[in-house]
Amino acid sequence: MNALNIPLEFFPMNAGDVDSVAALESSLQVFPWSRGNFEDSLKAGYGVWVARLGGELIGFSVVMSVIDEAHLLAIGIAKRYQGQGFGARMLRHAMECARLGGAGRLFLEVRPSNERAVALYRHFGFREIGRRRDYYPAIVGREDALVFDKELR
Repeated sequence: MNALNIPLEFFPMNAGDVDSVAALESSLQVFPWSRGNFEDSLKAGYGVWVARLGGELIGFSVVMSVIDEAHLLAIGIAKRYQGQGFGARMLRHAMECARLGGAGRLFLEVRPSNERAVALYRHFGFREIGRRRDYYPAIVGREDALVFDKELR
């Protein structure tokens, strides 16, 4: 399947999407965001989007904007659609929304062990600008976060 030839639709997340998004997140992460994290993001007015394929919710993104910068807080694509270009389309959409909202730069953190995500961010021109020690919970101990940024203008 080539994601570029399949109509993927993006919609602002609403309260009715929260349970589905939280369930998707739980299927993707060992230490997922809670339902409350997504509700709080909606209430705070963050750029919270869902991606639908033929009506099926297959992805989401959460972007917090502050003045002229934005921070990608969460992004996910259902496992059965990973590796087909849908994640790239979700990321491209998040970057474009941030840029249109006035952000000149987008930041994110990612686990070094998430090699697929690290490769995707590098492919899109994100550069590693730092490391946050012991940032994420892990099965044993904690895991660092790689900090990336990208100019959007």
